[in-house]
Amino acid sequence: MKLFNFHTHSAYCDGSDQPEAYVKEAIRQGFHSLGFSSHSPLPFSNSFAVQSEAKLLAYAEEIRRLKMIYTSQINIYLGLEIDFIPEVSKPFGFFREFAGLDYAIGGVHLIKKQGAEALWFIDGPRQESYDEGMKLLYGDDVQSAITAYWKQIREMLLTQKPDVVAHLDKIKMHNHNRFFTEHEKWYENQLVETLELIAETDIIVEVNTRGIYKGRSEELFPGSQALKKIHHMGIPITLSADAHRPEELSGYFPQTLQLLKSIGFTELMMFTGENWQPEKLD
Repeated sequence: MKLFNFHTHSAYCDGSDQPEAYVKEAIRQGFHSLGFSSHSPLPFSNSFAVQSEAKLLAYAEEIRRLKMIYTSQINIYLGLEIDFIPEVSKPFGFFREFAGLDYAIGGVHLIKKQGAEALWFIDGPRQESYDEGMKLLYGDDVQSAITAYWKQIREMLLTQKPDVVAHLDKIKMHNHNRFFTEHEKWYENQLVETLELIAETDIIVEVNTRGIYKGRSEELFPGSQALKKIHHMGIPITLSADAHRPEELSGYFPQTLQLLKSIGFTELMMFTGENWQPEKLD
């Protein structure tokens, strides 16, 4: 099987190194393809996204430059992980055209509650931020908080139509079964409703390994129970390290491939420059 990763963050956002360091490491590891996916600019101060549209253009120019330089050694593609925040973030179509993207990954990291100015940040290394944000916006109504995440994911899928949906059930990362479990009926209903929509829209589900190799999650995003449903529904998947450092480019890939094959998956989707095509699992 060809080795690839299309979810890669560099120093243009919250990654550790300049893009060329990732390219050199990918070549060293024998990668067939590498896609970069910096966090899209947002209209408020933050520590993780590309900080301006001017910086976004510089990022796009750098990835295209590297694509030309290393064309005989590896396939390089320009993507963006675009945050969807209702009434706050710009449409995905704007970024596709503005930066000339090869593909778009859609992600939800911040939850917008209607009528509230504050956003709930569900990501990052601090569990305290997750807890404090949920308490601030939703009080003790955990079910409403978690349901808001799934509703925002579905709104993104319907209105923005990304090529790939990132870390589908990342809402569980800081939960650790403290507020809810994935086996509760209301939670399963939210997951299934979202998967049914994904199946209708032909969007690819990313199998994201970052939570495990960073020690922040006991499972992949999405987890094994969700992956079994995804397989049963015939939804296409791709494998991603969500790398923020060059050495993370294939983090936890061998173990994940073994799990995927045990579930029954026989192929992953790989971007070819024109479209996404299935690549058989060996």
